[in-house]
Amino acid sequence: MAPRQRAKRPSRASSRRSDHLHDSQIDTSGPRPTLSPEDAAAQAATHRNASLRALAAEIVECRRCPRLVAWREESAAHPPSRFRGLPYWGRPLPGFGDPAARVLLVGLAPAANGGNRTGRIFTGDRSGDFLFASLHRTGFASQPESVSVDDGLVLRDLFITAVNRCAPPGNQPTPGERDACLPYLAREVELLTEARVIVALGAYAWDGVLRAARQLDVLAPRPRPRFGHGSEADLGPWRLLASFHPSQQNTFTGRLTPSMLDGVFRRAREVASLPHQGSLRGRLIRRLP
Repeated sequence: MAPRQRAKRPSRASSRRSDHLHDSQIDTSGPRPTLSPEDAAAQAATHRNASLRALAAEIVECRRCPRLVAWREESAAHPPSRFRGLPYWGRPLPGFGDPAARVLLVGLAPAANGGNRTGRIFTGDRSGDFLFASLHRTGFASQPESVSVDDGLVLRDLFITAVNRCAPPGNQPTPGERDACLPYLAREVELLTEARVIVALGAYAWDGVLRAARQLDVLAPRPRPRFGHGSEADLGPWRLLASFHPSQQNTFTGRLTPSMLDGVFRRAREVASLPHQGSLRGRLIRRLP
């Protein structure tokens, strides 16, 4: 009779594999906790703000347009006598303001001795003086002037940016320079998910907004909306409003008056369903958190 063979005991390794397999087969498919609406909104805001900061860091390092790089650096190296000895930013400018803004304001480009000097769009020049006085009167800005990046200015429900990010010679970017900058504007528009109104300061900004929207697969209505002070157009999820640019050419000649600009911003508040301009409600954000 053949000898009986002893049954092999499972090795420790095989036991561990068996235990692991057993654990992995445990049903864990029960209901998972879901985020509350408040937590989901906070998570989305954190992601948006981080994305805006990353985009801003990318913009300030841009050197895509040799002519503009040369001009912004030349302007910084040889300023007019009234600014001689002052530090100059001399780099591209990202947008700034409230990341949860319901109104987006778009200009042409920084001024050579304004934003290019101070490091913030519409800051330190006559156009900015006129603009921020109006923004203060209509409840978007905490003070009527914008003179430096550390002047304490706070924007409420407003984000300010431009089609071009470098100061152009004669305030006239070329079509190629415009197109090189448009993706930045498109990405800002895309990230500002609470925006309901876009205010274009001047025909150049009006055209730039329509082009940036096209990059986001949002087509302008037909016929293409024409620029004019007080013009309005529906553009995908946004209402596009127009104002003459607050350049000295427009403000010194009376083509654009304070009441005219105030009227556009009051209309923006109305369309965006913002509280009355005298209210202290709203977000108080000086820079991205």
